Amino acid sequence: MRKHYIDNLRNYTIILLFPVHTFMIWNNFGSGFYIHAKENLLLSTFITMINPWFMPLLFVLAGISAKHSLEKRSDKEFIRQRADKLLIPFIFGTILSAPLQTFFARKFSFGYKGSYFENIKYFFTHLTDLSGYDGAFTPAHLWFILFLFVISAVSLIFFRFIPYEKVCEKTEKFPLYGIMLLFLPIYIMYHIGNFGGYSLGKYLTLFLIGYYFLSSDALIDKLEKNSRILAIFSVILMAVSAALYYNFSYYGDLWVNFSGWMTILAVIGSGKKYLNKRTIFTDYLNHASYPIYILHQPILVALAYYVLKIETFLSVQVLMICFGSLVITILAYHIIKLIPLLRKLIGIK
Repeated sequence: MRKHYIDNLRNYTIILLFPVHTFMIWNNFGSGFYIHAKENLLLSTFITMINPWFMPLLFVLAGISAKHSLEKRSDKEFIRQRADKLLIPFIFGTILSAPLQTFFARKFSFGYKGSYFENIKYFFTHLTDLSGYDGAFTPAHLWFILFLFVISAVSLIFFRFIPYEKVCEKTEKFPLYGIMLLFLPIYIMYHIGNFGGYSLGKYLTLFLIGYYFLSSDALIDKLEKNSRILAIFSVILMAVSAALYYNFSYYGDLWVNFSGWMTILAVIGSGKKYLNKRTIFTDYLNHASYPIYILHQPILVALAYYVLKIETFLSVQVLMICFGSLVITILAYHIIKLIPLLRKLIGIK
């Protein structure tokens, strides 16, 4: 039986990228963005409430989905399916999508006047911090796809030497506080394979927790039964995160990993309770959300470049970029659906 709450949580999390990446244009973290306007503390504070959990949630959901996928596929079939869905779109996007973002980054921040094709040459011949904010090589937002492919492949080693059945009985007996304490290995692994805040060790741990723990109906039922208290707790934690950052610019690793994990548990518990149903949006986004993820950021960056030339209120610019990029991305998805070759390149079945 398909677990619709997993689909709905994944889909809505991907849609959440539009406001998050829009607000990144005004972030004051010191990290910049492809289009980086005047810093805004309020928009940056909103990001600090969302960042600790929304991308980690996708890795947990991917781990849960891997458990169900491997029930129907051999290891070889699983890797082949992962390569088709992840590796091919990653290569395609790195060649065509990522350079477009660095093109507008150079134009906006460095006054670049050259052609797009000259920028592609620069992109593939310069390597700095992998952010791409300076125009050099970057996988851009496609880091998620690359990480997920690598983690999926590496995880097969764990699955072979630690079979799910061997840990199933123990994990199903985990009390709620035991599930909450799983933030400790997440925090410890955060410091392994950390590339500018993108931690391969942390995301591998989240994927494995999804596979071994949160694929268990017994544990999910515990989260569902305690969804109200978990939701209240997570709202308090996000409010504290906002207060700490807004007033003291505090965004510490331990706090981020703790509050992020608590919120993930609340979101999954509430998702199981309220989103475990199939709707027209579920059916539509099950097909569209992954291509939307691949397409959204270059469109958002390009649109932001032109919107910021318009002298108007900040709120108007935010709305134009956020909703404008959503509409254009959906239109682009429907156009690409009609082109067989491009369908495969952006992960459309």
